[in-house]
Parts: sequence; C-alpha cells; structure tokens
Amino acid sequence: MNEIMDAYVARQPIFNRRKKIFGYELLFRDATARFSPEIDGDTATSTVLGNTFFNIGIDALSGGKKSFINFTENLLVKKIPLLLPTGETVIEILETVRPTPELIAACQEMVKKGCTLALDDFAYTPELKPLIDLAHIIKFDFRLSSTDQIASYLEQIPRRNGLNMLAEKIETYQEFEQAKAMGFDYFQGFFFCKPQLVKGKQIAAAQLNLLQIMAAVNRADFDFSTLEKLIAPDVSLSYKLLKYINSAFFAKARQITSIQQALVYMGEAEIRRFVSLIAMSNLAKGKPDELIRVSCIRGKFCELLGALADQRCDPGELFTLGMFSLIDAIVDQPMARVMKELPLSESIKNALSDRRGELIGYLALVENYEKGLWALVGRLAEALKIPSDHLEEAYRKACAWANTFSEPE
Repeated sequence: MNEIMDAYVARQPIFNRRKKIFGYELLFRDATARFSPEIDGDTATSTVLGNTFFNIGIDALSGGKKSFINFTENLLVKKIPLLLPTGETVIEILETVRPTPELIAACQEMVKKGCTLALDDFAYTPELKPLIDLAHIIKFDFRLSSTDQIASYLEQIPRRNGLNMLAEKIETYQEFEQAKAMGFDYFQGFFFCKPQLVKGKQIAAAQLNLLQIMAAVNRADFDFSTLEKLIAPDVSLSYKLLKYINSAFFAKARQITSIQQALVYMGEAEIRRFVSLIAMSNLAKGKPDELIRVSCIRGKFCELLGALADQRCDPGELFTLGMFSLIDAIVDQPMARVMKELPLSESIKNALSDRRGELIGYLALVENYEKGLWALVGRLAEALKIPSDHLEEAYRKACAWANTFSEPE
C-alpha cells in the first residue's frame, strides 16, 4: 500500500476572539509507524499534504477554513508550500527550524507569493528576528511555557499590522479569557468542550425540554407516526430537513420536495439523528458553532466505530453516546446532573457520567483521535478489535457528515 493511502489526519480547531472558527491544524499519523510519533518530519508533512489535498480532500477536514500544516526546514528550503493553494494554507514553521540565509530567502519568496507563515511553539531569541519580520502568526504553547514567560516574549516582539498572536493548547475557559486579556488574537485547543460552571445554576425548563426530546427520539419505542405533524408546521425545521436530505451526503436520483418524502427516504435511524441534531443546535445557541460540529463528528464516528468493532454494539446507542458527550459544555452543567434528568440507557450514563462500562472505550478512542494521541488510539483500537487501517476513513466520513449538517460560518 502506498504511503499516501497509509496516512491518517485529524484536526484541531483554531478560534478567533469571538469563538468563531478561523482554521484547523492538521495532525499526522502514519499507519506504518503503528501510531508511533517517531517519524521524520519530512515524511510526516509530505504525507499530510498527499492525504489532505489529494486523497481525503481538504473540504472534508477543514470545511472551507484555513489549514495549518507543519513544515520542516528541508521542505521549506525546497519551497514545497508553493505547491499548495495559498488562500487555504497556513505554513507552520517548526521550532526546530534554523533561520539560515537559505531558509530566510525561501520564506521571503513564499510571502511575496501570498503565503501565510506561522511560527510554531515560539520562544524568543534574537536569531529569530528575520522570521518574526516575515511571520503573519506567532504561536505560543501554554503547556510548554508559563504565562510569565509568554508575557516576556510578547514584550520583545514589535507589534505591527498583519502580525497576530495565537495561544495554543488552551484547555479551559479561564485560560481562554486569560489569553484574551494578554492580547492574543487566535486560540487553539479544546476549551470550548468544557462547561462554564456557575454555582447554583439550574438546567432551564426550555433546555430540559430539548434534552428530553433528544433522549426520547433515540429510544427504541419512540412513536414516529406523529413526527410529520410536528415538523411540517415549523417552517425553519422543514427547511433544514429538506436542505439536509437534498445535500451531497445522500445519493438520490431526484430531488426530494416534501416532508413526507423526506421521512420515508431517510428511514427511522436517520430521522432520529436529524431530530437530535436540530434539538442540539437549538440547545447550544450562544455557544461556539464548533461545539455542535464536534458533537456531530463524535456521534457519527462512534457509530461507525461500532460497525468496525469485533463485538457489535447498537449503532443508535453509540451515536447517542457521541452526540451527548459534550452536553455538559452545551448546558454548562456537570455531566452527572444532566444524566440524572434524561431517560438514557445505563450504558450511556455509565460512560458519560462515570467514565466506565462497555461503551467508554469507543468514547475514549474518539477523544484521543481528536487530540492526535496516536499511541492511545492504537491501544484502544486493539482492545476494541477495530482494524486501525479503517480509522481514517471512518473519521473522514464523520467529518463530511458533520459538514453536511453544520456548514461553516
């Protein structure tokens, strides 16, 4: 099997100050390395490029947003980034790159031709000034450096128009607010997946109603006979349903124009998903759009993993597991409290509330895949008896499905 087909790519979101998606960093995993990160940078980047732009398709992963890709010194000197669409790609210069005259000249040419440069895992030294002068984005890792160190580095960088600062590995809302106060423009990490807990806050009645609709529609004994009557009078819901069923995700010989046609065509399982997604979207108003997108990806990814596993699980249950895995962040409540309010299966409640039980392995695999923790992904896939060479396809399908429902802003 060739190298491009053996490469897997995950993504991590990058937000602006309004918590809107600016882009995604693409993370590489090589199948031949058995999930080991010990692979040379040239091979890693080359395989990301091949997989992302030619095999997987950039839209499935980035949804029309910027794609941040790491480049080694060797690939930069060879001007490999010039092969990529400049409007869609951000060239990340690794912290190990030396600012040699040859490298600076290559970067100057790339900038003149419209490329966007980012300095990765930045720690200030005077030798980096030529690259700082060329950079559009400078990334600071909040796990590698303390806030005092980062503040010191920021003081040594002359601010100018066209230069933006990116805070990386932001894991909580407190860190997000702190980085904003420090003057950062972009933020990378999974802080948006965490609840903003407020002492004494209760789940609102409207939120609880939507939660119960989501839980009820995923029950095996749910009555679908009245569903058309519920959907048809709601213009917004009807529009979303028809747009969804006529999207590229569904292969159809002709366009579907009525609610009844849509419900018949979709079938019970897909209707459950659609109603869940609509309820989730209404529930998450005021939250980052990426929160819904990741919930969608997790739901579909969990469902697809279940089909690949040696021991088959109910696909509807796995979809619900993934969809509800971020419900604490959506309603800003502890997961245990949310689970008490919902008529979900004990298997789902055990996985989400107590991190145990027969389904937790699927959720853990999805979470670690998102973060690019490939060694853990490999062990979890092996434990679940999921063929590792099918993971990328399942993730890509989940991303494409989520993009169909939640189009980029």
